[in-house]
Amino acid sequence: MRRTRKWAALGAAATLLLAGCTASPARHDGSARARPAPSYGTEDIDRRSPDTLRRGGTLTLATSQWVTQYNVNQAAGSLSEASEIDSLVEPELFNRDAKGVPHPNPAYLQSASVTTASPQTVTYRLNPRAHWSDGKPLSVADFEAQWQALGRGDDRYLVADPSGYDQISQVRQGRDASEVQVVFRSPYADWQRLFDPLFPASATSTPDQFNNAWLGRIPVTAGPFTIASMDPTTQSVTAVPDPAWWGTRARLDKVVFRTLLPAAALQAYLNGELDAVNAATAEAYQQLKPAHDSTVRTGSAWDEVHVSLNGAGGPLQDVDVRHAVQRAVDREALAKVAAEGLPIGVPLLGNHIFMTNQPGYADNSGELGIFDPKAAERLLDRAGWKPAGSGKPRVKAGRPLKLRFVIAESTNRLGLDLAQLLQQMLAQVGIGVEIQKVPASDYSPKYLDVGNFDLAIFRFTDMAYPSQLQAVYRLPHGAQSYLNYGRISDATLDGLLGEASATLDRGRAAQLYNEADAEIWKLGHDVELYQRPQMMAVRKGLANFGVPGLGDIDFAAVGWEK
Repeated sequence: MRRTRKWAALGAAATLLLAGCTASPARHDGSARARPAPSYGTEDIDRRSPDTLRRGGTLTLATSQWVTQYNVNQAAGSLSEASEIDSLVEPELFNRDAKGVPHPNPAYLQSASVTTASPQTVTYRLNPRAHWSDGKPLSVADFEAQWQALGRGDDRYLVADPSGYDQISQVRQGRDASEVQVVFRSPYADWQRLFDPLFPASATSTPDQFNNAWLGRIPVTAGPFTIASMDPTTQSVTAVPDPAWWGTRARLDKVVFRTLLPAAALQAYLNGELDAVNAATAEAYQQLKPAHDSTVRTGSAWDEVHVSLNGAGGPLQDVDVRHAVQRAVDREALAKVAAEGLPIGVPLLGNHIFMTNQPGYADNSGELGIFDPKAAERLLDRAGWKPAGSGKPRVKAGRPLKLRFVIAESTNRLGLDLAQLLQQMLAQVGIGVEIQKVPASDYSPKYLDVGNFDLAIFRFTDMAYPSQLQAVYRLPHGAQSYLNYGRISDATLDGLLGEASATLDRGRAAQLYNEADAEIWKLGHDVELYQRPQMMAVRKGLANFGVPGLGDIDFAAVGWEK
């Protein structure tokens, strides 16, 4: 199970009184949160040999929204819910362990390695038994189609992330039909993240197939499970073991995904209707801690919460206004709200690429990470936004300074509380904020993906390969914004990210990524908030499931203890 993106999966009660916020500069060191986060890559999944688990049973999980696009490489499909369901039925060429180290998945690969250094050439030796549900074997055609869609710059393919694929010069067959060679124009350090998952050429080769063949359906599979039903009425998906699967047989009889808003999912778990649910909020944790037949599993992964700023239109086109928003937000206060009542720490983030407990982390926020409303007011003055009186938005050329804060209906208590606190913080410096709640199914295609917002709060998750962040911060290309929803970047940042991804020396790469991060802060790309804790309530007796650290959940190995 790989998570690529998820937003506003937050929930807790906020009791912060903004009247106590200081108007003077304040650098917070996080000392108020004495509980540290677990060490980076800590897993808690009750790892057991599948052979020791009973065969059969159902696993019932919740998704926060109904998935409409199952091609996770397509701009509208880069969702954690789509990725989780895909991971049961599509080829994941590598399995990552808790520390994030990728290992070839023997169901699909006999081997995969760099066989030539210059030009960098990766040779994949495919498992000859691996085949698609339409009977075709996995082959070079699938690799070539995925590269053609993602890496050739064809704007007809609406892609989420071309990074890495755009550094490939050739995909070719090796010595026989089971060998694929991928040749890069320049070195690419994170090559294992490419073609993972692999999609079938038969359903992705044309722009229409890539963009539309996976809308509300999964046309071709090659995994331990197959889709038994997708019910848009009940908004549930059921997967069952694929009888044509050539690998180790799944332990479970069925995996069911139900679309439930966070509060409903919490109640469903307490009622015994779900087998796992998010517990990473005070509100959820306090109810789940004493729950019957349940245990809370904790760990640490790549998971951050931020407020995206839209620099493509409106007042936030001006970098001074973006910097004013950054200076007006008390990030430490918001992190304290998120941490209240939890048994593990919620560290403030000063870096967009590395987590606080990850090798390479440095706080590059500088003065832009310091809460200073007076500095925010000076920036707004310089941008020409004049005070209009106490409690009123500033004005410029007769227009009030108002921002639209768009949030999804699936945002639960903490997300709403953080949005309201941000609204109050920005009001103190003369920035008006209107909070607009929109249907969860519309949030991505009608708002986030097309830049129909000024402010948006959500998470990026599972970006353990640093080069994955290129899609978030790279320069947009025409209508393609990739994952850079606010369309804020520049040539300097693009160059640093590209150079870092091509640097095989990890120390030098980390230095370049930190230089890129400093540029991200300088551009006023967003308001980086905190590293989200990893906590999940899981039904007792459920093995090989929970918080996998930097690793992947192998659904074929998930099962119930005897």
